[in-house]
Amino acid sequence: MDFISQTWHWSISGFFIGIVMLCLNYFGKVFGMSSNLRSLCSMTGVGKKVPFFDWDWKAQRWNFVVVIGAMIGGFIATYYMNDASNVSINPTTISKLNALGIDAPNGKLLPDFMFGNQIFTSFKMISILIIGGVLIGFGSRYAGGCTSGHAISGLSNLQLPSLKAVIGFFIGGLIMAHYIFPLLF
Repeated sequence: MDFISQTWHWSISGFFIGIVMLCLNYFGKVFGMSSNLRSLCSMTGVGKKVPFFDWDWKAQRWNFVVVIGAMIGGFIATYYMNDASNVSINPTTISKLNALGIDAPNGKLLPDFMFGNQIFTSFKMISILIIGGVLIGFGSRYAGGCTSGHAISGLSNLQLPSLKAVIGFFIGGLIMAHYIFPLLF
């Protein structure tokens, strides 16, 4: 059990991701989490009014298994395989968080200040969640997919638009982390 709950070397995880991508390519499937949102909207019948959602969602049923597996895996990892000693955050990051008034996560991956239940009592945090969700949804659609779709599937298929999207995601993340995030907090 210790082997499973400890952090794996990048080459082991990368090998398994590569095997999955080869299997998906072999079966003619394209991985991406944001396409499930389109499928869910299509299932509701919105496609009768919005042409973008008028497509065969049944052909993407296999992708729902990925979402369900991610939720089940996240639940198992959080409640049965959580090891606080396994989380080590750079001391510089902790000091920067403290300077912004955010306590160290204390063995968690995410600080309670930003990801605990108390955020639902703050208008500022609810606003950030809503605006961020809209921007992520718009950005995923505008970029033709989310980070997982482009970075894992698109790059493994050597797609130039995915490379451009991943470079944009990376630059956007740097701008957010270094310039916008400190302004918000």
